[in-house]
Amino acid sequence: MDITIHNTFLPQTDPDAALAFYRDVLGFELRMDVGYEGMRWLTVGPPNQPGTSVVLHPPAADPGITDDERRTILELIAKGTYGALTLATPDLDGVFDRLQASGAEVLQEPTDQPYGIRDCAFRDPSGNVIRINQAS
Repeated sequence: MDITIHNTFLPQTDPDAALAFYRDVLGFELRMDVGYEGMRWLTVGPPNQPGTSVVLHPPAADPGITDDERRTILELIAKGTYGALTLATPDLDGVFDRLQASGAEVLQEPTDQPYGIRDCAFRDPSGNVIRINQAS
């Protein structure tokens, strides 16, 4: 079987802040910026991986979601328990320093985990947890 990851979806509550974080801080390229009825979907991805993208979407855009469900989703996003993304880099310390200097909210400094990886963690502007692993 030959399967690749094409898109993954992460909610964003402020498209301009999300774009600044993923493009300007993480170095992803903007591939699509689609607006519809006052909402924006941003597709970003690493420049050296044109076949893999992250779609930053407006939360609870589904018309079948109730106002109570929408509030719950926004609360979960703000807590960092709704969406998450794990990235990898050969230069964990350098990426950590760059993210910290950008003002991104640090959740965990680079740490050797008991399960065999070294990683760090941040929140993106919407509250999503972004973990970054040391690539081997």
